[in-house]
Amino acid sequence: MEIEGQGFTLRGWKESDVTALQRNADNPNVSAFLLDKFPNPYTTDDAIWWVNLMSKQDPFLNFVIGIDGELAGGIGIELRADVYRKCALIGYWLGESYWGRGIMPQAVKLVADYTFANFDIHRLQAGIFGNNTRSMRVLEKAGFVKEGILKNAVIKNGVVLDEHVYGLSRN
Repeated sequence: MEIEGQGFTLRGWKESDVTALQRNADNPNVSAFLLDKFPNPYTTDDAIWWVNLMSKQDPFLNFVIGIDGELAGGIGIELRADVYRKCALIGYWLGESYWGRGIMPQAVKLVADYTFANFDIHRLQAGIFGNNTRSMRVLEKAGFVKEGILKNAVIKNGVVLDEHVYGLSRN
């Protein structure tokens, strides 16, 4: 599966992504804004494990952000259960050398469109750490609305942070 963006492609994961994944993900400036389940440091073994897992995904929920044929980052949704079964979470990251190019707002929009077209989801939601203003701007450019701030809701690298909650509902 591939979705063309302007200057990038959203596509499936392949074994040849391991090296670029490890190189781009092994950066404290990237992991600083992600959940602790995103490894830091990000080893080759971590990259192999992730690519193997993603190569078997069904349904298709997680994409490589490819630029000039190489992995530059990742974006995906997480389906939820129980009372949250109609509200998926969206998450994304981009290698630092690709920041500031306007890639991520478009990628978020494309994944949102894909999600609403292919899944019985009524809403996408993202939680952004209070110190990640760039990601807040990404979501706003993609049409998400800030719906609230959860005070002192997360702890990252020993710092207690607010979590900004953004949502986008099906049209």
